Amino acid sequence: MSPDASLSVGAGSDSAAGTTEAPYDVVIIGAGPAGLAAGLSLVRARRRTLMIDSNRPRHSATLRSHGFITRDGVPPLELRRIGREEYEAYPAAEFHMGLVRSVEQRPGAGAARFTVSTKGMRGEKNRVVTARTVLIATGLAETLPALPSIRAWYGTNLHSCIACDGYEEADRALALIGETGDLAEHALLISQWTHDLIVFTNGVGQVTEADEAGLAARGVRVDRRPLTDVVGERGAMTGVQVADGEFVAREGGFVRPRYEAAATFAGTLNPATDAAGLLVVDPQGRTSVPGLYAAGDTTPPGPEQLLVSAGEGARAAVAINRELLGPLATHPPLNLAGRPGVG
Repeated sequence: MSPDASLSVGAGSDSAAGTTEAPYDVVIIGAGPAGLAAGLSLVRARRRTLMIDSNRPRHSATLRSHGFITRDGVPPLELRRIGREEYEAYPAAEFHMGLVRSVEQRPGAGAARFTVSTKGMRGEKNRVVTARTVLIATGLAETLPALPSIRAWYGTNLHSCIACDGYEEADRALALIGETGDLAEHALLISQWTHDLIVFTNGVGQVTEADEAGLAARGVRVDRRPLTDVVGERGAMTGVQVADGEFVAREGGFVRPRYEAAATFAGTLNPATDAAGLLVVDPQGRTSVPGLYAAGDTTPPGPEQLLVSAGEGARAAVAINRELLGPLATHPPLNLAGRPGVG
């Protein structure tokens, strides 16, 4: 699971929110794995960097994260704490706890191409800053199926990341609950850890007859009935309550949320997005807006493992640092496309 920060924003900058300061080389919005990895690389390159975060990670309920080399099993919040400490240990690093209110371009403003306005949190002042480049690493906002108690089990008995939590749920009676059209693919992945899996579509999710037959060959059942709740007792999930009154015993499982990019403030910049609203980037994290970068879950394909998001942040940092150097006087601008190793 990927716990990139989700930031609230409004339209338009607010010059009264604070005093405009000298431009930063980079403003990073979001202090999840992508933002923290990028920040560490950039301050090591002595780039004056401001990281803004609201401390509202998507997977704050998750007790353990897995698959991150040297940190397997660490709580996501602990991973963020360690990353922030490493980032702030460098003189070029600055951290601001706040909600981003707007990010706007500054036409004709020279190197400082962006104005970022924030609403301070936890006693911090509102700020208005300018930046030569901006990296969006705000991750995703998610919506779970509207079952009354599903949040009670989310992060403990129910998970969204199969690669992160499949091992811990192995050989149990599992449920996959979702209302999307990709449930068959998720069920196929889960089936490598259990021989007792039921896909619950809640009367909404789509599984074709052909896919249902393929899943059945692997021992996976599909239940298309509407649900009323996920239930449990003594701190453990015990099953799924179907709307017709039947109780289906389950020990845990996975849920397929609906996702959207947590970067609505980018709308005024009009960057290119895909059909799901995620920010389209090139192999180095550049968006269609010059100087604006994005990394992590807010870019296609969406939710990823923490390690993948961190790698994307580090790769974007290489491209940002190179852009800030500018072209050589006797050479055309360096084209980094397809060359992630440059740095």
